[in-house]
Amino acid sequence: MSIAKLQPLSAFPLSARRGVHAVLTDIDDTLTLAGRLTAGAFVAMDALHRAGIAVVPVTGRPAGWCDQIARQWPVRGVVGENGAFFFSYDPSARRVVRRYWFDTDRRAADRRRLDALRARILAEVPRAAIASDQAYRESDLAIDWCEDVDALSEAEVAHVAALAREVGATVRVSSIHINIWFGEFSKLDMARRFASEMLGISAESEADKFVFVGDSPNDVTMFGYFPHSVGVANVLKFRGRLEAEPTYVTPSEGGDGFAELARAILEVHGALGGVQEFDPCPC
Repeated sequence: MSIAKLQPLSAFPLSARRGVHAVLTDIDDTLTLAGRLTAGAFVAMDALHRAGIAVVPVTGRPAGWCDQIARQWPVRGVVGENGAFFFSYDPSARRVVRRYWFDTDRRAADRRRLDALRARILAEVPRAAIASDQAYRESDLAIDWCEDVDALSEAEVAHVAALAREVGATVRVSSIHINIWFGEFSKLDMARRFASEMLGISAESEADKFVFVGDSPNDVTMFGYFPHSVGVANVLKFRGRLEAEPTYVTPSEGGDGFAELARAILEVHGALGGVQEFDPCPC
């Protein structure tokens, strides 16, 4: 039986919310609003964490950022660079556990290929720019199409993507970057590996124990895989253009929408205390 998509968050059944063990979440424009992490989203992550519900950012952001997120945010771990790795902080050992999709030699070889592609993209698409966080990346190339630069046109974004695909690279367009890498990994692949190794839950046979929340086209594999997928309200600007749409949509955008989702989950777990200072969602 097919499940209706883009339903209001209030349609998320209480029984399904009770079964949630982990929240997988995009970061940019999902935990953030106007480019900034909201206080409500951070408090919501902490409340979920304290309630024993694992929070796992699944992002295109770089390894340098993910090291800090794993160490200092109230999360169980983080999947970064669109699935190139996951990091998880082990407080007893006081170290970050790191798992990469490819070994060191393969990552070095791919970096050389990406450097050559980078030069070609900049030559053929003059308004394209390298993302400001590129220096902290280990496995991919990020082209900024609207974060710190004047937005590229659809034709320019398509040209960048075509140049990457011409040399066999994978391309994902997020709300801010065009992410490019070599190899068959994805947010979903590494999220499933994280779930098995770090949470002891099979994302294949127990997918209903997860919620994924995102906002843009580079989240479609996650939207399509998890039955309890949620888009923050700004996902609606991509209505009709997503290969897979989320099942539910929050009333509000970005980090405010994430906080609404967290409340919807926490209320059925009897753990709303940590987010009472924020307006309740109409769920």
